[in-house]
Amino acid sequence: MTRKKLYIDGKWIETKEYYKLRSPYNGQEIAEIPLADEKLVDEAIAAAERHKAVMRSLPAHERSAILTRVANYLEAHMEEAARILAQENAKPLKAARAEITRTIQTYRFSAEEAKRLYGETIPMDAAKGAEQKLGFTVREPLGVIAAITPFNFPFNLVAHKLGPAFAAGNTVVLKPASQTPLSALYIVEVFEKAGLPPGALNIVTGRGGVIGDRMVQDPRVKMVTFTGSLEVGLRIRQLAGLKRVTLELGSNSPVIIDNIRNLDAAVEKCVTGAFAYAGQVCISVQRIYVHEAVYDEFLQKFIARAKALKIGDPLDEDTDISALISSGEVDRIEAWIKEATEQGARVAAGGERIGEGILAPTILTDVPSHVSLCTMEAFAPIVMVNRVKSVDEAIRAANDSQYGLQAGIFTDSIHTAIKAARELESGGIIVNDVPTFRVDHMPYGGVKNSGIGKEGVKYSVEEMTELKFVSFAALE
Repeated sequence: MTRKKLYIDGKWIETKEYYKLRSPYNGQEIAEIPLADEKLVDEAIAAAERHKAVMRSLPAHERSAILTRVANYLEAHMEEAARILAQENAKPLKAARAEITRTIQTYRFSAEEAKRLYGETIPMDAAKGAEQKLGFTVREPLGVIAAITPFNFPFNLVAHKLGPAFAAGNTVVLKPASQTPLSALYIVEVFEKAGLPPGALNIVTGRGGVIGDRMVQDPRVKMVTFTGSLEVGLRIRQLAGLKRVTLELGSNSPVIIDNIRNLDAAVEKCVTGAFAYAGQVCISVQRIYVHEAVYDEFLQKFIARAKALKIGDPLDEDTDISALISSGEVDRIEAWIKEATEQGARVAAGGERIGEGILAPTILTDVPSHVSLCTMEAFAPIVMVNRVKSVDEAIRAANDSQYGLQAGIFTDSIHTAIKAARELESGGIIVNDVPTFRVDHMPYGGVKNSGIGKEGVKYSVEEMTELKFVSFAALE
């Protein structure tokens, strides 16, 4: 078991306290992780503040080259990175490799965006009295950015913070999730090898209540970018004051299955969307509303396909589903199942606990709209499949939620697709695919309690820059 260090101001440093990181799958001790205190957080922010002028003045082509070298290194060491994921958050190897592939792509997109910090000219003579003026805009880095990331995609969601931040010329203080620090510490090493200036990236690990609050409230921090729970997002919003804030929060993503011909394709995509990484995905399929004309056939095929998923060790090449991030999460979902069945829902598949931390892929039907499975974010391998009489009924049910991150619909009708695109209350509408679909350059962010601001590399760069206007006038 190795003892890790923090990375502050280009130096690897030890701390007074450490905690033991354990595998969610088997409880095995993996590493000792440093616990940062407020003093070390201050040092990290101070380092980022001192070096912001260096990053600001770094030419776009150099920022792009650094990000490209990071992508190239990950591509050459994909298996090493994937195994870190499988160990620290029990992500099955084939899913871990898919995440590293996306991470590489995210850094490549960021390298490209570093060269696209465009402004625009303003037609000043459109206003009386400004005929002799020239106006234009430029984008400038904000300065110090605090990045707080979750456990479920610790490589790629870190990339969605670091890539755009460095493309825009900012410095970063990174706080990864307590269960997934190894991936973040690994990527810091990669950036160090890639030639990122010292002090541009600083990492602090430990207790969110100590580190997160300090980062959010510090006046030197000009932006907070956070992916995580609604409760923590609301607290960040309260503490941040006038800072720029991007929050990617919870969801309970709905899918509508219209009376379609190709049910097999919809079933396959919905199984992947509901149960990939044991449902621990912000846009995991959680609520499926199926037209009554195809309901029975869809449910039968969906159950059969879910039961065929292999459960086991994340380091096994064939594993589809492994442990949740903690055994307490299984306790929570078991309580949700009990609540739903007491209110009339039926367990159509799964529901059983396997060992301490694994829940079999679980499907519930006839679920009332007021129970937790309909109203909260599950973040587990559980999904409800309810019958509806029409797409209109399905849209009303899908919108009956505090969340609105992404929604999906399968339909053979372009008119129905357009109707859903207009009426579904979500930040993204995915037609003929599940809401779990995401590629890393598309705009991504929710409405309602699913957050504020947009990710997707180009859109993150815009969030992480200040638009400055410049006006020139000729002196007579």
